[in-house]
Amino acid sequence: MKLKTVEIEGKQYAVIQEGKPVYVEDDGKEVAFDAEGTRATIKRLNGEAQGHRERAENAESKLKGFEGIEDPAAARKALETVSNLDAKKLVDAGQVEQVKQEAIKAVRAEYEPVVQERDKLKGDLYNEKIGGNFARSKFAAEKTIIPPHMLQKTYGDSFKIEDGQVVPYDANGKVIYSRARPGEIADFDEALETLISNDPHRDNILKAPASSGGGAGGGAQGGDGKKTMTREQFEAASPAQRMEHAKSGGVITD
Repeated sequence: MKLKTVEIEGKQYAVIQEGKPVYVEDDGKEVAFDAEGTRATIKRLNGEAQGHRERAENAESKLKGFEGIEDPAAARKALETVSNLDAKKLVDAGQVEQVKQEAIKAVRAEYEPVVQERDKLKGDLYNEKIGGNFARSKFAAEKTIIPPHMLQKTYGDSFKIEDGQVVPYDANGKVIYSRARPGEIADFDEALETLISNDPHRDNILKAPASSGGGAGGGAQGGDGKKTMTREQFEAASPAQRMEHAKSGGVITD
């Protein structure tokens, strides 16, 4: 495409048609070029291009907030679910309690196994620390007529595990301190002896000195009117018979 010219007195002049310069296309067709119209068109197209660019940049900025969302439909459904969690709508639909129970259920499912494991460990520690002390107690074996497991049922709650140590408490909830070692907490046997000594039924728990009278079978009456049993008879008796003998004030003879 080139400008059409004419030669006048040896000089080239552009051909003007209705105030517009004429250009010749490659195929020979002549076209009057509308410069004003072209400029207006370019300006309009530039404006449209800028609008498209701004809309694209705005859309791209908004889409950054949705990065990582693979399923737009699922995301939209989730948003609708959240929007339905309006308190009034839930009340109207009678779903408040359902939502609360589902939340509680979810929390329990996550933490209940942890709590169960913790309680099991606490139980194992208690059985080892407290139960083991009753089973190994020299005082219980030598001075009482009650089997260790029955003593534990009676006095087990008086012993607590604090910072990994066994701490004894009396009936008033006070720590039992050693009389042999003032200022120090009593050891297990000393604490057990204190608890039993302060028990109104101590005579049914502690061994009594050998008394007159003998016995066989279910026991015999001693000189003081109390039933007596030999150690051999007591060991052969059932736990219920042993307890009944103790409760009745019976005594054990060697």
